[in-house]
Amino acid sequence: MATSTTAPNPVFATLNNWGIWWLVIATVFALLFFQNGLSALFVAWQLPEYSHGPLIPVLSGLLFLRQLKEFPVDLSKDRVRWPGVVVVGLSLALGTLGILSNIDDLVAYALILWVGGILLVSWGWNIGKQFWPPVVHLVYMLPLPGVIYYKVSNSLQFVSSELGVIFLRMMDVPVFLDGNIIDLGILKLHVAEACSGLRYMFPILSFSYIFAVLYQGPMWHKAVLLISAVPIAIFMNSVRIAVAGVIVQYYGVDWLEGFTHFFEGWVIFVSCIMILFGLAWLMLFLHPERPKLVDALDLDTTGLGTQAKRIQNILPTRALITTAMLSVAAFAAIQALPDRNAMNPARDSFVLFPRQIGEWQQRGPRQMLNPGVEDVLGADDYHQVTLRKDNTENAVGLFMAWYNDQSQGGVHSPEICLPGAGWEIAWLERTDITEVMQTEVPFNINRAIIQKGETRMMVYYWFQQKERRIAWDFAAKYWLMIDGITTGRTDGALVRLTTLISDGEPEEMAEARLMEVLQDLQAPLPRFIPTDGI
Repeated sequence: MATSTTAPNPVFATLNNWGIWWLVIATVFALLFFQNGLSALFVAWQLPEYSHGPLIPVLSGLLFLRQLKEFPVDLSKDRVRWPGVVVVGLSLALGTLGILSNIDDLVAYALILWVGGILLVSWGWNIGKQFWPPVVHLVYMLPLPGVIYYKVSNSLQFVSSELGVIFLRMMDVPVFLDGNIIDLGILKLHVAEACSGLRYMFPILSFSYIFAVLYQGPMWHKAVLLISAVPIAIFMNSVRIAVAGVIVQYYGVDWLEGFTHFFEGWVIFVSCIMILFGLAWLMLFLHPERPKLVDALDLDTTGLGTQAKRIQNILPTRALITTAMLSVAAFAAIQALPDRNAMNPARDSFVLFPRQIGEWQQRGPRQMLNPGVEDVLGADDYHQVTLRKDNTENAVGLFMAWYNDQSQGGVHSPEICLPGAGWEIAWLERTDITEVMQTEVPFNINRAIIQKGETRMMVYYWFQQKERRIAWDFAAKYWLMIDGITTGRTDGALVRLTTLISDGEPEEMAEARLMEVLQDLQAPLPRFIPTDGI
């Protein structure tokens, strides 16, 4: 008796594959575990510098599918999957540190590590390790850590300002540069963070990375294409600044408002991309085979849908099941933690700060920052006054900024702010004055001499976190993470003292003034910058 056979429905065949279900479980609970990092990404993507962020996972996915075409369908031949479980475990550990310390960016970084681990688990070590280019590309969707962002931003502002002024002078536009402030006479242009070049550099870096991956040529060609994004972005941003100066000089300030500024940004971005294509075309003359640009760039996108369907071939291996269970356990453990938010010590507002410390008397009212500077500072409370002592010619400036939560930005180092305001750091050292201050806890400060023209000032400053006085901003971030994990506290402060160095005055006299105020400051300071508490 004849029997009829019916071909299995591919949809039901896929749903009956337990490998897919274990992958879904691992992914869903990982996304729940890393939700703080995802929230940080969504917030960062609203900023101009990171507005390209949502495109990065899409482009990384396309790069992954293109690479997948190079490897066989049968995954059963590769059983080395446990290194991926180790990578997933490390990502969950890093994410836990980020959650406990309330540093959401750290959680976002851990998410990328998890993606690399799940690829190793799903496809095995021998195949999965080949997918590092799309995984690394995900880095471009992440915001830079605050300390690095402001250092990079300041450097780019400086270079852009200098080049922009050179271009303006070449066009006979009278201009004067004071730090990052371009003085055109009728208007002062401030090269702010949003216009420092980062707005163009981050998406261009992402584009150049893909460009280098797709480029079929020697490795050093790829390296040149990758690193060229930085000088291209800086150069074109300088051109943008110069164009803005010319518009102001000849057409007026109104032309810089609204559509013109937006259009100018897109024109510069597209110009950067065209320069990158031009560079690739020039490098083809050094290519051994002299191909055309369209042949040198592997832009074949056929069959990507077919590759996406290969997810149905993922096997329900022990490594994948273990990965899913790790993700579930990590999420459950985080949910079981007690609420650690708003764990700030009691403190007095700087409004109550005494007008006299030792023999130094406050002269005049508290000095308020302009709204733009306040926004960049991002402090929850700050205090800026001038202190003067009887029979003393030069005063001492005292500035303090308090942050309830440094994990969402935090203290900005004077190494960044002072050059932006036109001050040149002539000399800077980090030094330990524990013995001088006679304290049990190390007392580290930065000592600097800054100058603007013929004006010179001496500066003391440090970062205060609990009982620690820290000179290095990266060390401050490290202790921020440690305190967040161990106590839940993420508060902190910056304290800065400045004094003018008169013509012919020995630097030792200026330093003696700062040291006297510094010692007198220690008695009232804990009321406003707590060193103990939670």
